[in-house]
Amino acid sequence: MKPLFRLLSPAGPSAKLSIFIFHRVLPVADPLLPYEPSAEQFDWIVRFIARTFNVMPLSEAAHRLKAGKLPPAAAVITFDDGYADNLLVAWPILKRYGVSATFFIATAFLEGGRMWNDDIIEAFRLAPTGKLDLSEFDLGVRNLTDMASRVRGYEVVLGKLKYAAHPIRAEIARRIATHCGVPNACDLMMTHRQLRLLHGEGAEIGGHTRTHPILECMDDATAQQEIVSGKQELEALLEEQVHVFAYPNGVPGRDYSERHVDMVRQAGFDAAVSTHPACATATSDIFQLPRFTPWDRTPLRFALRSMMTIARSV
Repeated sequence: MKPLFRLLSPAGPSAKLSIFIFHRVLPVADPLLPYEPSAEQFDWIVRFIARTFNVMPLSEAAHRLKAGKLPPAAAVITFDDGYADNLLVAWPILKRYGVSATFFIATAFLEGGRMWNDDIIEAFRLAPTGKLDLSEFDLGVRNLTDMASRVRGYEVVLGKLKYAAHPIRAEIARRIATHCGVPNACDLMMTHRQLRLLHGEGAEIGGHTRTHPILECMDDATAQQEIVSGKQELEALLEEQVHVFAYPNGVPGRDYSERHVDMVRQAGFDAAVSTHPACATATSDIFQLPRFTPWDRTPLRFALRSMMTIARSV
């Protein structure tokens, strides 16, 4: 299979860069998080990527893409947000296969924080079976009968809250979590020490704002502050410059726009990634590189989806 991928993505100016997106890697499969791979699944994913692609950190890949000097079947593995399982579960697997990865960190949630969406997810985990009345938040009444209904329920709530101003959605999420008995303290996200350890082990660290807002929903001054302060906090923690950035949520034209691209460039980043599902090519904007993940549960389907994405990217 490796020769076919190299044929679809040759070296040099015609190269296509596959950038894979992940968020979490769970020690064991969690039916409430059906889209997050377990350690067992991630192991075969990384084994396939390591055997098929030439994997490198994003900053190197972006530089080589711009120079027309990518190797055949070039790829980058990325993680968003800063979950502790990135270090505890994913990193040992990445090391086992000798591949690098780039981790984008939303700094406000380090040291015991929890992202607003995880407040909602954990609320739906702990809520008693029956009706969960969220009408005071204009979120309706959710009927929780089994795990599938809990997944459907939180997906609806997340969809409705996603584009609210961050302070509003965070406050609503915390109130729902408190109502359902979700504790304030948690170890879901990395600590400062864990982040420094991950960086010291050779992982590339990138910016992802402070509070993971939808930039398009903010005024320009606040959006710029989110981008810049996230970068500054990481650089202070790591004592090293941070070169790459990921737009929160990352859909071009909906979650961010050209003015945010300019902010990222002016902040001193060298490259940035979106969540537009494609491969990067020589014509791609280095500050809007596309990313994708084949959410498939078997190695063959994962390989085919990766191959189709490369073939469709022009």
